[in-house]
Amino acid sequence: MKSDRIATEPMSPEAFEQALRAKGAYYHIHHPYHMAMHNGKCTREQIQGWVANRFYYQTSIPLKDAAIMANCPDPQTRRKWVQRILDHDGQEGSEGGIEAWLRLGEAVGLNRDLLLSQRMVLPGVRFAVDAYVSFARRAVWQEAACSSLTELFAPQIHQSRLDSWPQHYKWIDEEGYGYFRSRLSQANRDVEHGLALALTYCDTVEKQQRMLEILQFKLDILWSMLDAMTMAYELHRPPYHTVTDKMAWHHERLL
Repeated sequence: MKSDRIATEPMSPEAFEQALRAKGAYYHIHHPYHMAMHNGKCTREQIQGWVANRFYYQTSIPLKDAAIMANCPDPQTRRKWVQRILDHDGQEGSEGGIEAWLRLGEAVGLNRDLLLSQRMVLPGVRFAVDAYVSFARRAVWQEAACSSLTELFAPQIHQSRLDSWPQHYKWIDEEGYGYFRSRLSQANRDVEHGLALALTYCDTVEKQQRMLEILQFKLDILWSMLDAMTMAYELHRPPYHTVTDKMAWHHERLL
């Protein structure tokens, strides 16, 4: 019988990095909803629902990163971390990831004003994303920063969309794929910085185990978002479906 021994010494940096990367087994690229998108099995409504709900996540990333910076006393780290906000909010001569996602929305047939209104954002998605932002505001800044380490697995998921979507969803305007292309290089840069922080900060057994749990928390958020979309767009059981066919849930960011 296999015994569960409690570690008394921290893992080496190499072993700890391997443990972090092993969490990729739970990345949302393995969720049935995402696998259906990759394999060309999703309907137009399911693609549009995913784009609309992920837009709430995209608009929350700069809030999350600003919260991390607000708690971080180290100027050198802040100088690096601020690039993540600029990547999404844009700056002079660069439209940024949020604008690129709006273009993706238009490419799949969604009205820009509808996306900005957040009317399509499912409560389950909103609750999951808000939990992420709330964690970033309250956690030790190093822990909040390293919760972003799902970026370890992000280049693969962006590349899979670029490889499969043009093949399966010819009705989507390829001009909308700019976000996925830009994140291929940005995510790799962010991984390098975030991983260095994790390997430096997590120098005890307790910190390493907590960071693995935090990474799992972030993976839970991404998986739960797709669970909510599965209920609404695949099983046709959106919130309040037994009492109304309207989107009766709240539509505004309340936090």
